[in-house]
Amino acid sequence: MTDEKPAATAHDHGHSHGFRAPDGGGPHPGPRPQGRPGHDHADIDWAAMAPLLESEAELFSPLYAQALTWLARDAGDPGLVVDAGSGPGVVSCLLADAFPGARVVAVDGAEPLLERARARAARLGLADRFGTLAGELPGVLDGLDRPAGLLWASRSLHHLGDQRAALAAFGEHLAPGGTLAILEGGLPMRFLPRDIGIGRPGIQARLDAAQEEWFAEMRAALPDTVAETEDWPGLLNAAGLKHTGSRSFLLDLPAPVPDRVRGYVAASLGRLCEDRGDRLDATDRATLDRLLDPGDEAGVHRRPDLFLLAAHTVHTAVRPA
Repeated sequence: MTDEKPAATAHDHGHSHGFRAPDGGGPHPGPRPQGRPGHDHADIDWAAMAPLLESEAELFSPLYAQALTWLARDAGDPGLVVDAGSGPGVVSCLLADAFPGARVVAVDGAEPLLERARARAARLGLADRFGTLAGELPGVLDGLDRPAGLLWASRSLHHLGDQRAALAAFGEHLAPGGTLAILEGGLPMRFLPRDIGIGRPGIQARLDAAQEEWFAEMRAALPDTVAETEDWPGLLNAAGLKHTGSRSFLLDLPAPVPDRVRGYVAASLGRLCEDRGDRLDATDRATLDRLLDPGDEAGVHRRPDLFLLAAHTVHTAVRPA
């Protein structure tokens, strides 16, 4: 396996965790841009963004570890594991831990993120069985030197216009009997009670609605977009694969949370406010201002009832032998 790194249009295939569980059910704003195939984010400074993305993925590592343990029970020794949309490689390295006999290839469109992934693998002693491949999904997968025994795609699929065709392309890069695992779907993330004592109760539900509207517009604007019912098991079967299971995994960080969780929530909420705040009324925007004020006792930096609860869903399918 060679670590070929062709020129690529910068985009974000990293692992994002926002107020909507990523995804397949929809949106996932996080503390970073939503750059994916079909979006022009060449102006994004990925080297500057990389530490934040890495810290974010590390926070969710317990959830990923659960999912990969589940996968490992049936996947055996896949030989080659591909992380399609790896970002800075946190989950790529977890895949290497879960499958100690396999070679792992992290695939992303942003070379600075892949540099971070290679450095992480080296620190963890994984460099001898870790490679990277830069380019746009799904075509970049043609650069693999052999079919994958396991292809993991976390929230990258829904940023491709024709998701059914992308699933079929993913399947073509699996070895016979190989597994495709996609993380798409889940539940909206929660971090505050319904009534937070300021503004109108239920602000997170209204944020969810604003995000759903944005997500529909994003999907409609993708090149060659095809509307699909988000029946992921059905789409996997329609792509010529055999759906083998779906399971959701929980990240449950109850109050009181440590500062790193507060920082994540504040960054995520700030991004959401910046990008979607104009879809909310003046009362909710004022509430968001207070939630983001580090000096406000009612804000996420200080309030004692802040928690983090997220559920992400993984769907698996195999390529017929």
